[in-house]
Amino acid sequence: MTILDTAGTFQLGDRKVKRLGYGAMQLAGPGVYGPPRDRDAAIAVLREAVAAGVDHIDTSDFYGPHVVNRIIREALHPYADDLVLVSKVGAVRGADASWLPALEPEDLIAGVHDNLRNLDIAAIDIVNLRVGGLEGPAEGSIARQFETLAELQRQGLIRHLGLSNVTSTQLAEARAIAPVVCVQNHYNLVHRADDALVNELAALGIAYVPFFPLGGFNPIQSGALADIATRLSATSMQVALAWLLHRSPNILLIPGTSSVAHLRENLAAAALKLPDDVLAELDGIGRAG
Repeated sequence: MTILDTAGTFQLGDRKVKRLGYGAMQLAGPGVYGPPRDRDAAIAVLREAVAAGVDHIDTSDFYGPHVVNRIIREALHPYADDLVLVSKVGAVRGADASWLPALEPEDLIAGVHDNLRNLDIAAIDIVNLRVGGLEGPAEGSIARQFETLAELQRQGLIRHLGLSNVTSTQLAEARAIAPVVCVQNHYNLVHRADDALVNELAALGIAYVPFFPLGGFNPIQSGALADIATRLSATSMQVALAWLLHRSPNILLIPGTSSVAHLRENLAAAALKLPDDVLAELDGIGRAG
């Protein structure tokens, strides 16, 4: 048994995965663009994650672009039978490192094939349709886009479908087209706009995968959180991850890092127990925002 087993598992599509996985975004260069400063270190992080028991990795071919998927292939191919690779489509990178929407059917088809080629696989375990904007989800039909991915699923290129940066209304629209196994939205201890959606998905048996679980490019800063971490002999980020694991059993985590030491620190959060009084304190931090 690995330390990750202490956080339990969740049914993700046709696989049971440990609730703490790994997000590969930070393996690209600064701004998630270009090659990493140290490719060998990036490869070492991936291999350490799998050796430690991580069984699902979140990626995208627009990380780099192409860079991160090629590093994953170099580090881990041929992939272990129990390793679930989760990607996303719906954006491309500009020559100036900008993030550009790419939601036309031909864009989505090209994105899926980019993932297949650069990961060197015949089918992707899960593809998330990424919509919305940098500010968060925005209402509007996603039927045309989701139908495109559902057709690729029927062709055998995708095993399961998910959504990213969406609303509850868009979730319902997608589920009328094809099953949804996960939703990946912005959520953490202090960013709680999706509280109702987390609960809705839990009732449906759908995984909720928070991106920026530690606050994103600006990590969560809280004196109260730091005090709690000191009392628990943990780091603030470990407490923030443990709170998410306690928040709902359908939450799966994909914290990212380019450091083996930081990876081990993140994974150790799976074993951190939060007493009821501490959970109440943490909920108070979240309500304060």
